[in-house]
Order: sequence, then structure tokens, then C-alpha cells
Amino acid sequence: MPDLKTDRRILRTKRMIRDALTVLMEEKGFEGITIRDLTEKADINRGTFYLHYRDKYDLLEQSEDEIFQEIQEFMKDLNPREIISANLRGEPLPFVVKLFEYMRENGRFMKLILGPQGDLAFQVKFKEFMKENFLKKLQTISNEKDILVPVDYLMAYVTSAHLGVIQQWLADDLKDTPQEMALTLAKMTFFGPIHTAGILKD
Repeated sequence: MPDLKTDRRILRTKRMIRDALTVLMEEKGFEGITIRDLTEKADINRGTFYLHYRDKYDLLEQSEDEIFQEIQEFMKDLNPREIISANLRGEPLPFVVKLFEYMRENGRFMKLILGPQGDLAFQVKFKEFMKENFLKKLQTISNEKDILVPVDYLMAYVTSAHLGVIQQWLADDLKDTPQEMALTLAKMTFFGPIHTAGILKD
């Protein structure tokens, strides 16, 4: 039987190290960070650091993987038919609200890795993650013969657009609420950029 106290201690230590990484990346950029910087900022010894990570690159990769795991946890119960019902009611998708809430809770780190000087590999993985966990679920309620463009292009367009909106929100220091952002994203997704820009009216 797992020791819950030990598990919580490990999670707390890893969170302290990730928080230290975030602060140091803001101060000096990832490449300028040393293990000594990390251990001093997190107030741990080197042995504790190496108990969890091989080096700072492993720390960054594991931190990014944890983000996907945490997002996937609240995505697993996503019902694609909620998208249709939310659209009919003119409401934001609950899942998308949760996504923006998660981004806000981890705003400093997300702004760094998704920003202009961030990890481009993470951005590619983020789009692939959206394809696998969100857009492909839509295919379960759509008829392939009704899709007007090749699916790969559609997925590339939607994932890039969603990521771009998230990056702009982070760059704007999260000035809009998660609910407002989810509704904005829903309007652009359901009605398209031409309609939402007011160029094409009913």
C-alpha cells in the first residue's frame, strides 16, 4: 500500500523545484541556470535534486510532461456532444474553462514555455496533445464525408489557432477571466474568424 505522506512529500518537493525553475528562468533564462541555482532557490540539497532528476533538461521535460498529465486528468471525461449543446446555448465549454483555469494557476511557468523564448518542442507537443485528446474525439460525432477540407489541415488550423489564443492571453498577463476566454474561443471556433470579425453578417 502506497505511503500517502511520502507521496505528498515527493509532490511538494517536485513542486518546489519546478517553482524554483520558473523563477530562475524569468531571471536568467533556461540555459543560464545551474543545478546549484536550483537547489539554493528551492532550499534543497543536491542529493534531493538528483533523487528526482538527472539534470536540468530532465527537470524541464518532466515538468512539461506533468502538465500534460494534469490536463489529461480533467479531459478524460470530456463528452464531445457537450460541444454541440454548449454551442446551441451560447455557453463556453466547461472543459475549456478548466483549461484556462489551469493555465492561470500555472501562469508564470506556462508563459515562459509558451512565450517567444520558450520551448518550441513543447509547443509542438501541445498541439499534438490537443489533436489526440480533443479534436479526435470530435471525429466520433462527425461524418467524415461532411468534412469540407482534409482532416490533417483542419486539425493543424484549429490547434495552431487555439495555441495562438492561449499565447496571446498569457502575453496579455491573463487580463480576461478563464470564462471570458473560453467564450471568446468558442465564438471563434463555432463561427469562424470572418464572422466574428464582423465582416460576414447573418
